[in-house]
Amino acid sequence: MAQGIGILITERIGVGLVENNALVGGLRLDPEDHDVTDSLQGMPAEQIFERIAALVKSLGVKQSPEFVGIGLPGIVKDGTVEDSPNLVQFKGVNIREHLTSALTPLFGKVPVSVFNDADTVAAGIAATHKLLDRLIRVWTLGTGIGYGRYPFHTGIWEAGHSVVTLDPKEHFCGCGGKGHLEGIMGHRAIRLRFMDLEPEEVFAQAEAGEGRCVEFVKLWHRALAAATSTSIHLDGPGKFFITGFESRYLNLSMLNEYLHEMVKLSPLQGYQMEVVPASEHVAVIGAAVNASQALDRVTA
Repeated sequence: MAQGIGILITERIGVGLVENNALVGGLRLDPEDHDVTDSLQGMPAEQIFERIAALVKSLGVKQSPEFVGIGLPGIVKDGTVEDSPNLVQFKGVNIREHLTSALTPLFGKVPVSVFNDADTVAAGIAATHKLLDRLIRVWTLGTGIGYGRYPFHTGIWEAGHSVVTLDPKEHFCGCGGKGHLEGIMGHRAIRLRFMDLEPEEVFAQAEAGEGRCVEFVKLWHRALAAATSTSIHLDGPGKFFITGFESRYLNLSMLNEYLHEMVKLSPLQGYQMEVVPASEHVAVIGAAVNASQALDRVTA
């Protein structure tokens, strides 16, 4: 793998130089304080690009990178964010053009590829687990629910909005849709459902046997099993990774029990589920991996 730059934008900005599926010189972050989770909310897109350029400059790269990859939440098509509920200032913005302009003073024109952040997580996990020859799917459990796929394939992939129930009372998804996976599993959705409890209290009380919380934890796992089952029936079996700060609540035995109820066709039962820690550096590596492969497809 040639040398390139990976960029991640979620609650904050992460930038790294990547070579041979590893960071060279560590990760640059803005802000550096991980507890600051809303620094980008409402910040003009132009200012975010300026911050990215400053972080890239701080890498001290001696020669121009061969490619740049960036991952961010939202529906991305041809370098443009068609919608991004978490970073609304990017809606309709051509990220490729703006980032190319921001980096041109540093390197001249470098090929820039733009991906949904969950896809970069999937690519990063594939690279760091030496699974670049496999189909990898990733659920990211956090404020919302992300779904990533490697190898990268053009598509919407908003599987966090998979319909997992027909109950019209299930209306807690941030997009406003009913019956969505994110409306059950998302951090924001849990807080709306339990106005008197924080998500960690819900799961703690379920462990203590509180009836309402016990039933919700079953629903939470069954919802993920339903969305995973749909992916298996559409894309086949394989390895699924689960990450994000809400993955700490996952009971793999319960999830696999529900999956066994839902996936009955014998050729589809070769799936595996694994929980991995959330990691910005993995997503930054994945952004560079996807960008490298995108460049290879163009030049092939």
